[in-house]
Amino acid sequence: MNPALDPYLFLEDSHSEQAQHWLAAQNAKTSAQLDDDPRFATMAASILANMQDQGQIPYFSMHGNVCFNFHQDAQHIRGIYRSCHIDQYTAGNTQWQTLLDLDALAQQEQVDWFLNGVDHCTLAPHRCLLSLSIGGGDACVIREYDLAAQSFVADGFAFPYSKTQVSWRDPDSVFVCPAWDEDQVTHTGYSREVVLLRRGQSWAEAASMLVLPETVFKVSAWRFLDGDRSVLDMVQVSQDFYRKSYFHLNADQAELAEPQYLALPSRASIEAYSHGDLIIHLHADWRYGEQDHEQVFPAGSAIALACDPVSAALGRAELLFAPNATQSLQMIEATLNGVLLIILDNVTSRIISFIHDGNTWQNIPNAIASDGVIEIVAQPWRSDVLYFNFSNFLSPARLQRYELGAQTTPMTLRQQPDAFNADELTVAQYRAISTDGTAIPYFVVHRKDLRFDGRNPTLLYGYGGFAVPILPYYLDNLGSQWLSAGGVYVLANIRGGGEFGPAWHEAARGAKRQTSFADFIAVAKDLIARQITSAAHLGIEGGSNGGLLVASCMVQAPELFAAVVCEVPILDMLRFDQLGAGSSWIAEYGNPQVEKDAAYLGVYSPYANIKKHSEQHYPRVLITTNLNDDRVHPAHGRKMAAKLQDLGHEVLFYEAEQGGHTGQQGQRQTAHDLARVLLFLRQTLQ
Repeated sequence: MNPALDPYLFLEDSHSEQAQHWLAAQNAKTSAQLDDDPRFATMAASILANMQDQGQIPYFSMHGNVCFNFHQDAQHIRGIYRSCHIDQYTAGNTQWQTLLDLDALAQQEQVDWFLNGVDHCTLAPHRCLLSLSIGGGDACVIREYDLAAQSFVADGFAFPYSKTQVSWRDPDSVFVCPAWDEDQVTHTGYSREVVLLRRGQSWAEAASMLVLPETVFKVSAWRFLDGDRSVLDMVQVSQDFYRKSYFHLNADQAELAEPQYLALPSRASIEAYSHGDLIIHLHADWRYGEQDHEQVFPAGSAIALACDPVSAALGRAELLFAPNATQSLQMIEATLNGVLLIILDNVTSRIISFIHDGNTWQNIPNAIASDGVIEIVAQPWRSDVLYFNFSNFLSPARLQRYELGAQTTPMTLRQQPDAFNADELTVAQYRAISTDGTAIPYFVVHRKDLRFDGRNPTLLYGYGGFAVPILPYYLDNLGSQWLSAGGVYVLANIRGGGEFGPAWHEAARGAKRQTSFADFIAVAKDLIARQITSAAHLGIEGGSNGGLLVASCMVQAPELFAAVVCEVPILDMLRFDQLGAGSSWIAEYGNPQVEKDAAYLGVYSPYANIKKHSEQHYPRVLITTNLNDDRVHPAHGRKMAAKLQDLGHEVLFYEAEQGGHTGQQGQRQTAHDLARVLLFLRQTLQ
């Protein structure tokens, strides 16, 4: 759609009276249909009670022997930041000490503060940098806080509201990538400069380390601490969402030395530094070394690459892991003496562990389970201890402790209470055949007594973008509110995601985006062919890029679905680069300002391809956005809803005032949001 001819441009201005009037009317209409349903209050209360169950695991970060936890409950809506000793936590007699009360801070300063992040100084963990957002958005103020004194540091580090990135160099200096003035930022709104600021210096006295042109995506800087062995100061320059360049700063004379370029491939990420080696995740094939001694490392590999901490000279390269066709490298974590790799194998996690023998890396066995999802919770510095979370669709989360090299089963410290009766349910993995013949895996979770008669209310979820894998996490509230009531849940591992490595992502990037939609439609058709469900009982859900997915599939194959839940979505593909942080996604989708890219973007853009009700019937739609979403502009969802309604389709729209793109909000609002979605599905599919 030509922006000049777009009658809904007024919805891009959140502060206009016309937009606010429209939003108020839409929220009222949706509340009348969903919140006023007699089932809503009971469902929301049940979800909230589960979230506030005292048996829920209090996850933590860990510094020294102290655990730090962010906690929300009915009395602490915005939350408190608190601590306890690890011995108390392990023994189960935790006595938490409140360090920061966000509700009290918001009331005291009369600002709608939400905690976006806490960055402890590794060498002095009682000092931290608090990132405080307004309403849950990505932009924050950053202020230094003394956890021991429980107060902000007088004349401490503090930075204005923006998308500035700050990281500790040592207790008395920080790397700052500023983004509060227009001349500091790139075309995407992120920083293009690295500044070293020492304690007591004014901003004018700080050393500017590197200034990039506005055409880059963003820049960031940090310090690696290799135990007590050495340090490495690193700058990452992102050319776009996927291509990166790395520079080394001399650790002793960072403000004086020129940054040294590291000759790494652009499609590679430095994930850790240990025993003098950079631990690198390759996203494309790489040929390294001279012709007579060239090594070839495949895409998706993890390698250890020697890097001198003074000269930044690169040396020996050692392969740690190379994926096969069913595998993907998900995460790398360095410990004091080793390295841990989290691998996805057929969409379930396992850990591969290595220890350094003084010369090379040795693969060592471990006794960590591999039939679910593994997420690292904490890895205390100067130790080989790992705290991780484990769950699968039907098994509630377990927080476990494991020490590198141990042959015993990890110790379980906490286990989340059962949210539903898993004995009544079962999980199966099927494969649908996409239009090009590729087999697309998907999981189906349902009651054991399910009848394959095509009449089961079914929710199909997908994402398919940015190399992000969608994994079989514990279904928690969805289990109690949907599965136990006879609903079916389906998770589709379509291309564009990261479930099977770089090639799986590349197959649906840019001009090949239609691949992910074709995969998702193939899964829907396979569900119907197996008589798990039928079009009259099939709903689809996705958020952000997943919102683009479900809206595109709705427009392309409306006959397959009865309900669509489209959350914080990207929908106007001919204008996404002009809204929110959209210009940073050009490497994923293409550039609407380039004619050849605009041609294919226009073909699948949901907003550009809606038809009148007299020409095409669409499923019932629920679109949700967030007023403070500064990543995906809420105008995408607003404009889509307005256009669908004006063309005669049944659409519900709801915009929350708090939470931002990632839903950083109070538990009560989170419970209401989920209840609204589930009730919409019940009304439509059962």
